[in-house]
Amino acid sequence: MASDSSLEHGGALAGVRVIDITEVLMGPSATQMLADLGADVIKIEPPGGDMVRATGPGGRRGAGPLFLNLNRNKRSLVLDLKKPEGKRAVLELAKAADVLVYNVRPQAMQRLGLDYDTLRAVNPRLIYVGTFGFSQRGRYAELRAFDDLIQAAVGIPEATTRAGAEVPRYVPLNLADRATGLYAFGVICAALYARERSGQGQAVAVPMFETMAQVVLGDHLYGHTFVPARGGFGYPRLLSPERRPYQTSDGFACCLVYTDAQWLDFLSATGDADLIKTDPRFKDGEKRMEHIRELYQIVADKLRERTTGEWKELLEPLGIPVFPVHDFASLLEDEHLADIGFFQNYEHATEGTLRTMSVPSEWSGSPPPPLRAPPLLGQHSRELLGELGYSRDEIEAMFASGVTEEPGAAGAAAGDDDR
Repeated sequence: MASDSSLEHGGALAGVRVIDITEVLMGPSATQMLADLGADVIKIEPPGGDMVRATGPGGRRGAGPLFLNLNRNKRSLVLDLKKPEGKRAVLELAKAADVLVYNVRPQAMQRLGLDYDTLRAVNPRLIYVGTFGFSQRGRYAELRAFDDLIQAAVGIPEATTRAGAEVPRYVPLNLADRATGLYAFGVICAALYARERSGQGQAVAVPMFETMAQVVLGDHLYGHTFVPARGGFGYPRLLSPERRPYQTSDGFACCLVYTDAQWLDFLSATGDADLIKTDPRFKDGEKRMEHIRELYQIVADKLRERTTGEWKELLEPLGIPVFPVHDFASLLEDEHLADIGFFQNYEHATEGTLRTMSVPSEWSGSPPPPLRAPPLLGQHSRELLGELGYSRDEIEAMFASGVTEEPGAAGAAAGDDDR
């Protein structure tokens, strides 16, 4: 990773300054994507730090794995925004910033005196982005939101039971946080482009509930896309309990048979060439979708007869993809990822050698800059306050009053390693 002093380090978003007033997952995931492409992301942390610093191994030192994987390429500035000097520093930052991102409810930003009207007064070109639970135009506006709550709110647990789970489950990923963060990243880039044309900034809201409702219903509104409805909810292929990794004679594999030609080739290769022509359940795409569970069961039964390698050799020349099922450990050893140097090791100030993942995009003209280590809590507090024009005495007074912190501050980011 590049040194922390390497601030002019290229990338498609080089020269864009982002004030990042976000914690945990959704906001930090969006701002890390901006930082990965060269934006100067200034992470404003409260005294004690982003709460996710304390989660997992390394948490006692403020370097838990979730934090490390969400905050590389950023600079950390500790500010107590409830104190006048903390607010003043944000307003000074905003004068030359391009984007401000927050992920508390707008009412909290209003109470802090950091609402859009206040920020716009100091910088009318600022893109002011709120990432929070629910649109402020509806009755849920003031509700708090977390990933599990949003997954429940958009029907994901129902989808898991319809797909065969014995009890309703959440997807075992921070799906709502990360999907909304990805959407927010795209929205921020679009807002920057709009500003280049208009010359004016704007306030933008990216609510989790509405974002995830579109994600889920994009697949599962299905028959209710039509008015009146032409069928029920749910894309049958996705909800089939037989849509799963298939057991082969030596492991598990993904085998996706999808198009008319692929079904004909698969059944021909496995000795049932006439089935698609003679069985009325499978005669066309609409009928096959109605009976997708039965079709997938045929695939499951067939795949048990040979090894994963034998199925790859037989089916891939026919255009039918077959891929062995990774677990977390084998993914880390994937040969393709090794070919492209996807995993990188770097040295961290308190945790020693750590592993990170490369930026998952490839550019011919403005490649992402070298990766920089996630910051220690307050690592750049002095540096950034100095850039804002604060004198040495003013900076020392801010440390003394607890408005800001730097690495080694008593009690900073204390937490339980097993949290």
